[in-house]
Amino acid sequence: MTSPVLLTINGGIATVVLNNPSKLNAISLQAWGELGRVMTQLSENTDLRCVILRGAGDRAFSAGADISEFPDIRANGKQARVYGAVVADTLAALTGCIHPTVAAIQGACTGGGLEIACGCDMRIANASSRFGVPINKLGHAFAYAEMETALSALNRNLILEIILEGRIMDSDEALRRGLLNRVVADDAFEDEISATADRIAQGAPLTVRATKKFLGRLEDPTPLSETEINEGYDICDSKDYAEGMRAFLAKEKPTFEGK
Repeated sequence: MTSPVLLTINGGIATVVLNNPSKLNAISLQAWGELGRVMTQLSENTDLRCVILRGAGDRAFSAGADISEFPDIRANGKQARVYGAVVADTLAALTGCIHPTVAAIQGACTGGGLEIACGCDMRIANASSRFGVPINKLGHAFAYAEMETALSALNRNLILEIILEGRIMDSDEALRRGLLNRVVADDAFEDEISATADRIAQGAPLTVRATKKFLGRLEDPTPLSETEINEGYDICDSKDYAEGMRAFLAKEKPTFEGK
Protein backbone atom coordinates (compact mmCIF):
# COMPACT_ATOMS: atom_id res chain seq x y z
CA MET A 1 0.00 0.00 0.00
CA THR A 2 1.34 3.43 -0.94
CA SER A 3 2.07 5.70 2.02
CA PRO A 4 -0.30 8.67 2.37
CA VAL A 5 2.68 10.88 3.27
CA LEU A 6 5.98 10.72 1.43
CA LEU A 7 9.30 12.06 2.72
CA THR A 8 12.49 12.75 0.80
CA ILE A 9 15.61 14.49 2.07
CA ASN A 10 18.12 16.07 -0.29
CA GLY A 11 21.02 17.64 1.54
CA GLY A 12 19.51 19.93 4.16
CA ILE A 13 16.11 20.19 2.50
CA ALA A 14 13.26 17.81 3.34
CA THR A 15 10.17 17.50 1.15
CA VAL A 16 6.95 16.17 2.65
CA VAL A 17 4.26 15.17 0.16
CA LEU A 18 0.56 14.63 0.88
CA ASN A 19 0.08 11.63 -1.36
CA ASN A 20 -3.50 11.02 -2.49
CA PRO A 21 -3.60 12.57 -5.96
CA SER A 22 -6.69 10.67 -7.15
CA LYS A 23 -8.68 12.52 -4.46
CA LEU A 24 -6.92 15.88 -4.77
CA ASN A 25 -4.69 14.82 -1.89
CA ALA A 26 -7.58 14.50 0.53
CA ILE A 27 -6.25 13.69 4.00
CA SER A 28 -7.35 10.45 5.64
CA LEU A 29 -7.12 9.94 9.39
CA GLN A 30 -4.12 7.73 8.72
CA ALA A 31 -2.52 10.55 6.73
CA TRP A 32 -3.12 13.05 9.56
CA GLY A 33 -1.34 10.72 11.97
CA GLU A 34 1.51 9.99 9.58
CA LEU A 35 2.05 13.69 8.89
CA GLY A 36 2.37 14.32 12.60
CA ARG A 37 4.91 11.53 12.99
CA VAL A 38 6.94 12.81 10.03
CA MET A 39 7.01 16.38 11.35
CA THR A 40 8.10 15.19 14.79
CA GLN A 41 10.84 13.11 13.17
CA LEU A 42 12.06 16.09 11.15
CA SER A 43 12.30 18.31 14.23
CA GLU A 44 14.68 15.75 15.73
CA ASN A 45 16.98 15.97 12.69
CA THR A 46 19.22 18.95 13.40
CA ASP A 47 21.04 18.52 10.09
CA LEU A 48 18.02 19.87 8.21
CA ARG A 49 17.71 23.48 7.11
CA CYS A 50 14.28 23.68 5.46
CA VAL A 51 11.09 21.62 5.09
CA ILE A 52 8.83 21.90 2.03
CA LEU A 53 5.25 20.64 2.29
CA ARG A 54 3.30 20.00 -0.90
CA GLY A 55 0.70 17.81 -2.53
CA ALA A 56 1.34 15.03 -5.03
CA GLY A 57 0.89 16.19 -8.61
CA ASP A 58 -0.07 19.70 -9.64
CA ARG A 59 -3.87 19.69 -9.18
CA ALA A 60 -4.00 20.22 -5.43
CA PHE A 61 -1.99 20.95 -2.32
CA SER A 62 -4.87 19.27 -0.52
CA ALA A 63 -8.63 19.56 -0.83
CA GLY A 64 -8.95 18.83 2.90
CA ALA A 65 -10.05 15.89 4.99
CA ASP A 66 -11.19 12.72 3.24
CA ILE A 67 -14.93 13.12 3.84
CA SER A 68 -15.64 9.61 2.51
CA GLU A 69 -14.32 8.29 5.84
CA PHE A 70 -16.64 10.38 8.00
CA PRO A 71 -19.67 8.04 8.09
CA ASP A 72 -17.42 5.36 9.62
CA ILE A 73 -14.92 7.27 11.77
CA ARG A 74 -16.41 10.73 12.38
CA ALA A 75 -20.14 10.11 12.51
CA ASN A 76 -20.78 11.64 15.95
CA GLY A 77 -19.26 13.80 18.65
CA LYS A 78 -17.43 10.96 20.38
CA GLN A 79 -15.71 9.90 17.16
CA ALA A 80 -15.05 13.52 16.23
CA ARG A 81 -13.14 14.06 19.48
CA VAL A 82 -10.87 11.10 18.74
CA TYR A 83 -10.38 12.29 15.16
CA GLY A 84 -9.80 15.87 16.31
CA ALA A 85 -7.13 14.83 18.81
CA VAL A 86 -5.07 13.34 15.98
CA VAL A 87 -5.48 16.50 13.90
CA ALA A 88 -4.56 18.70 16.87
CA ASP A 89 -1.41 16.69 17.60
CA THR A 90 -0.36 16.90 13.96
CA LEU A 91 -0.92 20.65 13.73
CA ALA A 92 1.11 21.08 16.93
CA ALA A 93 3.96 19.04 15.44
CA LEU A 94 3.81 21.16 12.29
CA THR A 95 3.71 24.57 13.95
CA GLY A 96 6.30 23.44 16.48
CA CYS A 97 8.80 22.25 13.87
CA ILE A 98 12.20 23.78 14.66
CA HIS A 99 13.01 24.18 10.96
CA PRO A 100 11.56 26.74 8.54
CA THR A 101 8.55 25.26 6.75
CA VAL A 102 7.33 26.30 3.30
CA ALA A 103 3.94 25.34 1.90
CA ALA A 104 4.32 24.87 -1.86
CA ILE A 105 0.74 25.30 -3.02
CA GLN A 106 -0.64 24.28 -6.40
CA GLY A 107 -4.34 24.06 -7.16
CA ALA A 108 -6.85 23.37 -4.40
CA CYS A 109 -5.88 24.30 -0.85
CA THR A 110 -9.06 23.98 1.17
CA GLY A 111 -10.32 22.74 4.53
CA GLY A 112 -7.65 20.69 6.27
CA GLY A 113 -5.26 21.49 3.44
CA LEU A 114 -5.59 25.19 4.25
CA GLU A 115 -5.00 24.42 7.92
CA ILE A 116 -1.73 22.68 7.06
CA ALA A 117 -0.68 25.57 4.84
CA CYS A 118 -1.49 28.06 7.60
CA GLY A 119 0.69 26.03 9.97
CA CYS A 120 3.72 26.59 7.74
CA ASP A 121 6.05 29.57 8.10
CA MET A 122 5.73 30.59 4.46
CA ARG A 123 3.15 29.99 1.76
CA ILE A 124 4.04 30.23 -1.93
CA ALA A 125 1.35 29.45 -4.48
CA ASN A 126 0.98 29.18 -8.20
CA ALA A 127 -1.49 31.37 -10.07
CA SER A 128 -3.98 28.52 -10.41
CA SER A 129 -4.31 27.92 -6.67
CA ARG A 130 -7.53 28.50 -4.71
CA PHE A 131 -8.37 28.63 -1.03
CA GLY A 132 -11.27 28.21 1.37
CA VAL A 133 -12.87 26.34 4.27
CA PRO A 134 -16.35 25.29 3.07
CA ILE A 135 -17.33 23.49 6.28
CA ASN A 136 -20.69 25.28 6.36
CA LYS A 137 -21.70 22.78 3.69
CA LEU A 138 -20.90 19.89 6.06
CA GLY A 139 -22.30 21.24 9.29
CA HIS A 140 -19.35 20.73 11.64
CA ALA A 141 -17.30 23.36 13.44
CA PHE A 142 -13.78 24.63 12.98
CA ALA A 143 -12.29 23.08 16.14
CA TYR A 144 -10.10 25.14 18.46
CA ALA A 145 -6.78 23.62 17.35
CA GLU A 146 -7.72 24.18 13.72
CA MET A 147 -8.91 27.74 14.37
CA GLU A 148 -5.74 28.54 16.28
CA THR A 149 -3.60 27.36 13.38
CA ALA A 150 -5.64 29.35 10.88
CA LEU A 151 -5.31 32.47 13.05
CA SER A 152 -1.54 32.28 12.67
CA ALA A 153 -1.95 33.19 9.00
CA LEU A 154 -5.46 34.68 8.61
CA ASN A 155 -7.05 37.53 10.47
CA ARG A 156 -10.33 37.13 12.34
CA ASN A 157 -12.40 38.94 9.74
CA LEU A 158 -11.15 36.76 6.90
CA ILE A 159 -11.75 33.54 8.83
CA LEU A 160 -15.31 34.62 9.55
CA GLU A 161 -15.86 35.56 5.92
CA ILE A 162 -14.59 32.35 4.35
CA ILE A 163 -16.45 30.15 6.82
CA LEU A 164 -19.72 32.08 6.92
CA GLU A 165 -19.89 32.39 3.15
CA GLY A 166 -18.15 29.12 2.34
CA ARG A 167 -16.62 30.72 -0.70
CA ILE A 168 -13.34 30.01 -2.44
CA MET A 169 -10.64 32.66 -2.99
CA ASP A 170 -8.32 32.75 -5.96
CA SER A 171 -4.58 33.25 -5.58
CA ASP A 172 -4.68 37.01 -6.25
CA GLU A 173 -7.17 37.61 -3.46
CA ALA A 174 -5.30 35.28 -1.10
CA LEU A 175 -2.12 37.27 -1.73
CA ARG A 176 -3.85 40.62 -1.37
CA ARG A 177 -5.44 39.60 1.92
CA GLY A 178 -2.24 38.35 3.50
CA LEU A 179 -2.59 34.58 3.32
CA LEU A 180 0.30 34.12 0.87
CA ASN A 181 3.87 35.35 0.78
CA ARG A 182 3.90 35.33 -3.00
CA VAL A 183 2.18 34.03 -6.11
CA VAL A 184 4.18 32.87 -9.12
CA ALA A 185 3.21 31.83 -12.62
CA ASP A 186 2.38 28.15 -13.00
CA ASP A 187 5.37 27.52 -15.24
CA ALA A 188 7.76 29.26 -12.81
CA PHE A 189 6.48 27.53 -9.69
CA GLU A 190 9.00 24.72 -9.31
CA ASP A 191 11.97 27.02 -9.86
CA GLU A 192 10.66 29.46 -7.25
CA ILE A 193 10.12 26.76 -4.64
CA SER A 194 13.62 25.42 -5.23
CA ALA A 195 15.18 28.89 -5.06
CA THR A 196 13.28 29.75 -1.87
CA ALA A 197 14.37 26.56 -0.11
CA ASP A 198 17.97 27.15 -1.19
CA ARG A 199 17.95 30.71 0.17
CA ILE A 200 16.58 29.50 3.50
CA ALA A 201 19.01 26.58 3.66
CA GLN A 202 21.99 28.88 3.16
CA GLY A 203 21.13 30.92 6.26
CA ALA A 204 22.39 30.31 9.78
CA PRO A 205 20.14 27.59 11.28
CA LEU A 206 20.48 28.92 14.83
CA THR A 207 19.16 32.26 13.61
CA VAL A 208 16.05 30.84 11.99
CA ARG A 209 15.33 28.49 14.91
CA ALA A 210 15.63 31.36 17.36
CA THR A 211 13.38 33.52 15.18
CA LYS A 212 10.63 30.88 15.19
CA LYS A 213 10.98 30.26 18.92
CA PHE A 214 10.98 33.94 19.92
CA LEU A 215 8.01 34.83 17.71
CA GLY A 216 6.03 32.00 19.27
CA ARG A 217 7.00 33.07 22.78
CA LEU A 218 5.93 36.67 22.14
CA GLU A 219 2.40 35.45 21.48
CA ASP A 220 2.27 34.62 25.21
CA PRO A 221 1.62 37.81 27.24
CA THR A 222 3.55 36.47 30.24
CA PRO A 223 6.57 38.75 30.89
CA LEU A 224 9.87 37.44 29.60
CA SER A 225 12.28 36.08 32.19
CA GLU A 226 15.89 37.24 32.36
CA THR A 227 16.94 33.80 31.12
CA GLU A 228 14.69 34.13 28.07
CA ILE A 229 15.98 37.62 27.30
CA ASN A 230 19.58 36.44 27.57
CA GLU A 231 18.86 33.57 25.18
CA GLY A 232 18.63 36.13 22.40
CA TYR A 233 22.22 37.12 23.06
CA ASP A 234 23.72 33.75 23.95
CA ILE A 235 23.70 32.81 20.26
CA CYS A 236 26.68 35.16 19.97
CA ASP A 237 28.71 32.48 21.76
CA SER A 238 28.07 30.01 18.93
CA LYS A 239 30.50 28.75 16.31
CA ASP A 240 28.05 29.89 13.63
CA TYR A 241 28.14 33.49 14.85
CA ALA A 242 31.94 33.48 14.74
CA GLU A 243 31.82 31.98 11.26
CA GLY A 244 29.26 34.51 10.09
CA MET A 245 31.39 37.45 11.26
CA ARG A 246 34.54 35.95 9.76
CA ALA A 247 32.92 35.30 6.39
CA PHE A 248 31.27 38.73 6.26
CA LEU A 249 34.54 40.56 6.94
CA ALA A 250 36.42 38.35 4.50
CA LYS A 251 33.68 38.78 1.89
CA GLU A 252 33.27 35.01 1.71
CA LYS A 253 30.30 32.68 1.82
CA PRO A 254 29.83 31.33 5.39
CA THR A 255 29.66 27.64 6.21
CA PHE A 256 27.23 27.13 9.07
CA GLU A 257 27.04 24.00 11.22
CA GLY A 258 24.10 24.81 13.45
CA LYS A 259 26.43 24.92 16.49
